[in-house]
Amino acid sequence: MIDADGFRANVGIIIANDKGELLIAKRIGQDAWQFPQGGISRGESPRQAMYRELHEELGLDPDDVECLGRTERWLRYRLPKRFVRRNKRPLCIGQKQIWYLLRLRSDESAIRFDAHDEPEFERWQWVGPDEPAERVIFFKRDVYRRALNELGPLIQPPTG
Repeated sequence: MIDADGFRANVGIIIANDKGELLIAKRIGQDAWQFPQGGISRGESPRQAMYRELHEELGLDPDDVECLGRTERWLRYRLPKRFVRRNKRPLCIGQKQIWYLLRLRSDESAIRFDAHDEPEFERWQWVGPDEPAERVIFFKRDVYRRALNELGPLIQPPTG
């Protein structure tokens, strides 16, 4: 869904482990690392889209994670002009995202890339909280920093 301003509605997913590390994944055939993310379909809430994308991209189900929080507002980024597909309608100039912070409750072996016919990722790893914004493509760095600034305080080891 692309809004009247040209921003595609999207969800971003930050997954933390019990050590406070974050999961980033490598796109197939590219040296491109990022958090899982994906578009919101018509009639779908951001939360529903998050769980769908979580399953499609990482093979995880709602029982595999605990939702710790989400961004209060949409976070937007613009695509650089060379990435805008001018021949597509409606024209998409960037994304507006609701970001979710999840804690992995299941064993890491639950993470898999074959839950969808067209996997997006081929590898994943745990990294420190400062690393994702440095490793993602340049035009997403600011939105990663804003999402992590807002949600980062919620990353705490589970109690008991």
